[in-house]
Amino acid sequence: MASCTTDATGRDVVLSGFFGSTRIFPHHSPSTDLLEKSEVSLARLGITHLAARPVAQMSSGEAKRTLIARALVHEPQTLLFDEPSNGLDIGAQMQLRDTMRSLARGGLGILLVTHHVSEIIPEIERVVLLREGRIVADGSKQGTLTSEKLSALFGADIHIASRDGYFSAF
Repeated sequence: MASCTTDATGRDVVLSGFFGSTRIFPHHSPSTDLLEKSEVSLARLGITHLAARPVAQMSSGEAKRTLIARALVHEPQTLLFDEPSNGLDIGAQMQLRDTMRSLARGGLGILLVTHHVSEIIPEIERVVLLREGRIVADGSKQGTLTSEKLSALFGADIHIASRDGYFSAF
């Protein structure tokens, strides 16, 4: 969250998305409509309690969910998550996966870039494996996340297990 000032609140972070800035500056005048959209976005993620909290007092997981709310104010059709669980503890990783699942079940497309198969939520149906910018496999999750394909991709003996729509590598 280095791009946000230490006194910026969760509401400020979400509102700043309308202005393409890292915070709300004095010359910004958020309309009632923008304030309402910000509140709806915070509520959609169940983080209205973070609206008045300074970002500097948020956990990494809370800050990431606030940034997701910032993106949601624009009502996108798809969100791109790039290594979303970096720096998160196990509990925050689980909350983030729950957030992604909720968004996907609500009709939002999820594009996930990750090295960790455990981050791939059950709602993701298609997987593309890349090496050096080239596609080495593309298809259904079940057909693509195999021990053979991942072992070849990473040059290591990788075993895959699946449970409740999630995959694990060991």
